[in-house]
Amino acid sequence: MKKNIPNFITLLNLFFGCCAIASVLYGQFVQAFWFSLASGVADYLDGACARMLKVKSPLGQQLDSLADMVSFGVAPGAVVYMLLVKGLAGHDVLPIQLTLAASPAFLISLFAAIRLAIFNIDTRQTDNFIGMPTPSCAIYAIGLLLIYHFDSFGLGNIVTNPIFLYLNIPILCLLMVAGLPMFSLKFKNLAWEGNQIRFIFAAFAVVLLVFLREAAFPFIIIGHVLFSFIVHLKENKKLGIGN
Repeated sequence: MKKNIPNFITLLNLFFGCCAIASVLYGQFVQAFWFSLASGVADYLDGACARMLKVKSPLGQQLDSLADMVSFGVAPGAVVYMLLVKGLAGHDVLPIQLTLAASPAFLISLFAAIRLAIFNIDTRQTDNFIGMPTPSCAIYAIGLLLIYHFDSFGLGNIVTNPIFLYLNIPILCLLMVAGLPMFSLKFKNLAWEGNQIRFIFAAFAVVLLVFLREAAFPFIIIGHVLFSFIVHLKENKKLGIGN
């Protein structure tokens, strides 16, 4: 029973991910945000619970990847799909043409699958990541959805602009499978030593949330990528790489 507690939490991640996708497709965008948030919390807690209980199983690892594929792979694809539908609906297009025009959004889901498969076999990604993790992709997409729903700062029309979205799709796909090292946002302890970048980034995220509210989420993810890139450049400079 003890070893199945983390698996139950992982299944909650999957359940909330399914609910988020259904909410997106029915136009219940705020509800989709809360379900996605619940998925993210469950994704964090299953690992923390497994470490606390000192239980680990191959079944749990497989369930975790399958749940993440739905919650952080299919869900962001569905979000971008719906945003494209909203942006293209004003044009005189037939439903089948609309579906085809919005379908590239699910390239995000395909690359999320590749990302998760790489993660499962890459032994280097224990404390940090190589490439953007799938939850970050989901946060970015859900953030765009909130901007559209609340028309934050008048940006609603921009995030449904097909050109903007078509440019975002390959960027998100490539970031997930890129070789860029990215620091993990999970704190193993609250000590400053070893967590400096995490504390600085957490403060940056809080400031964005205070001033940008629901519009902050895409910028937080952009900041995560930029912070990671800067840290990577500094580490390479210390090692004398590229000189």
